[in-house]
Amino acid sequence: MELTKQIIRFILQLLFRVEVEGLDNYQKAGQRVMIVANHTSFLDAVLLSVFLPNRLTFAINTQMAKKWWISPFGKIVRLFPMDPVNPLSIKSFIKDLEQDKRSVIFPEGRITVTGTLMKIYDGPGLIALKSGAMVLPIRIDGAQYSIFSRLKGIERRQLFPKIKLTILAPQKIELDDSFVGRSRRIEAGKILKKIMTDMIYSTSNKQMTIMDKLLNARDIHGAGQVILEDVERQPLDYRKVLLKSSVLSRLMAEQTQANEIVGLLLPNTNATVLSFFALQSIARVPAMLNYTAGYKGLLSAIETAQIKTIYTSKRFINLAKMDDLIILLEKQVNIIYLEDLRDKVTWQDKAYGIFCSLFPKILYAQQWQSVQPEDPAVVLFTSGSEGVPKGVVLSHKNILSNALQLGTKIDFNKNDVILNALPLFHSFGLSTATLVSVLNGMKVFLYPSPLHYRIIPEVAYDINATMLFGTNTFLKGYAKFAHNYDFYSIRYVCAGAEAVQKETRELYAEKFGLRILEGYGATETSPVISMNTPIDYKTGSVGTMLPGMEYQLKKVPGIEQGGQLFVQGPNIMKGYLRNENPGVLEPAESEFGKGWYDTGDIVDIDADGFITIKGRVKRFAKIGGEMVSLSMVEEMAAQCWPEDMHAVVSIPDSSKGEQLVLVTTRQNTQRKELSVYAKENNIGEINIPKKIIEVEKLPLLGTGKIDYQALKEIIE
Repeated sequence: MELTKQIIRFILQLLFRVEVEGLDNYQKAGQRVMIVANHTSFLDAVLLSVFLPNRLTFAINTQMAKKWWISPFGKIVRLFPMDPVNPLSIKSFIKDLEQDKRSVIFPEGRITVTGTLMKIYDGPGLIALKSGAMVLPIRIDGAQYSIFSRLKGIERRQLFPKIKLTILAPQKIELDDSFVGRSRRIEAGKILKKIMTDMIYSTSNKQMTIMDKLLNARDIHGAGQVILEDVERQPLDYRKVLLKSSVLSRLMAEQTQANEIVGLLLPNTNATVLSFFALQSIARVPAMLNYTAGYKGLLSAIETAQIKTIYTSKRFINLAKMDDLIILLEKQVNIIYLEDLRDKVTWQDKAYGIFCSLFPKILYAQQWQSVQPEDPAVVLFTSGSEGVPKGVVLSHKNILSNALQLGTKIDFNKNDVILNALPLFHSFGLSTATLVSVLNGMKVFLYPSPLHYRIIPEVAYDINATMLFGTNTFLKGYAKFAHNYDFYSIRYVCAGAEAVQKETRELYAEKFGLRILEGYGATETSPVISMNTPIDYKTGSVGTMLPGMEYQLKKVPGIEQGGQLFVQGPNIMKGYLRNENPGVLEPAESEFGKGWYDTGDIVDIDADGFITIKGRVKRFAKIGGEMVSLSMVEEMAAQCWPEDMHAVVSIPDSSKGEQLVLVTTRQNTQRKELSVYAKENNIGEINIPKKIIEVEKLPLLGTGKIDYQALKEIIE
């Protein structure tokens, strides 16, 4: 038997260059061990059987055990046939484990067809719990790219990809006596699921830069994989992205300094992404400027980040009617137009670009080695909905960690086409909807404005989009004008930045048969903190927290359930740049210590880990000694009058401390209608606004959020 194992091990080592890491954890696990691994290919069982010590027991489906090609495998391992629908099989396996055996089980129950973790069954968790066995997680990586996987057409498969087995520290599943019967099985399954999810995240390479990741994605998916397109309909693959951004970088290097923060004042186009990568490749830090902020907002951003140079486009400035704004900005910074750079391109620049696109690692190894994962990668600016915008400095590790965290939750693949109309100066539009896509082999289609409600559904239909990103405001607008079949190819609709209204969820479910996956985050968290997924979903929540993150809830006086949310993790920003202290980085820190970020939101987290947003700390009013959520009042108004838009603010009140004011686009509004609705839905009278102001439209920021600063001016 041992000789057979050695021969097979030698062949696999020769062909797949198999690397095994963490064998000391295997020894620490002891004698009674349940080995759990992700199931990537038909090679998995063979890899584990020959590269791990001892003769292992493998749990195998009874029907699979009858296959003729399984019999030879039984010579090097012990097979334990199991019927997944028969409880007696689980009991037998538990008894077998109790004899101090080392047994292997694949909790997914099948080889992945998505490239990421699939459903984790509760049974293996119950087996580990009842047998008292140590759980030994093993990550199999690389085999999913082999011809033995089931990802044909989903991943670019290779004949002999490099394979790595990572053995993590053993853990034990333990529960107190409060869990009995079915709840005990379910809870054990949840613990095992977390172990598997954390395993995938913790064994992923986070020590990379954005350019490292781009080149890695090129190797995995092929230089010819199309990843970028805009309304000009000139798709770009990895080769063209590297060629064009490299040519651009040569010119930008002459006009800027290393590590300088450089402004990009550009819309959602290929040129913006190419400029972003061009700056990355020469160790500059792009600052994505909000072109909807006006002169005052842009000047604040320039001063905050100490920006000396801004790249923009003449065509964009003309179309956006920003000529007067640029004249003012030119007095403060050096404005460079991309069209002028195009005229300066020489044959040497073109030759350099071609060489970069063919042999990128040779050149980037020279000019990129000084940049580290912890270094700043981009500067984004907060919305300024509640004050002066702050500069948020995100590192390469921040952005890539968040991408990896999302990858454990959502089954992205190279066949996906992402429609992104969210502005690239917003973290949701840049990091989640664009960089996650481009750096994972997916194609992102950039549309210049999220406000074109009639056109965007047509674009989705035309490009066969599979993922749509948006805010509640934008998604609601698209649904209103879309044909029932416009979103026929959409797999996922992902929402963030503001709460998704019940009416919007129901509209997408009834009209398109789509479930909106609502998430939650902040620019400071790169940006996603939590997300609903097809596997973990709860209506009205913003999903469960991403792996690798920790949280603390601080009690807030007057709030009975939940508390103020503080989070910590690898995706938390490097720090703030504040207007009152320009150019000085202020690291993330709170009362819980360094690296802890105060979200400013009051949330409730249930027993299953689902997060429900109650509102922002700043968006609670104290009326007669009671705390009232302005967000909840807005939601009530939205449900009462779903055809219109509403916002609520509080103003001082001499008798009760504060009073609520509703600003609405609804005309001839009667407060009595809202009172009747509140009574019918058991909502207290204290939540009914005392004053109502009617407007033609609510002031919005470029991200689709309500501009509360402008709203207060309207009220005043």
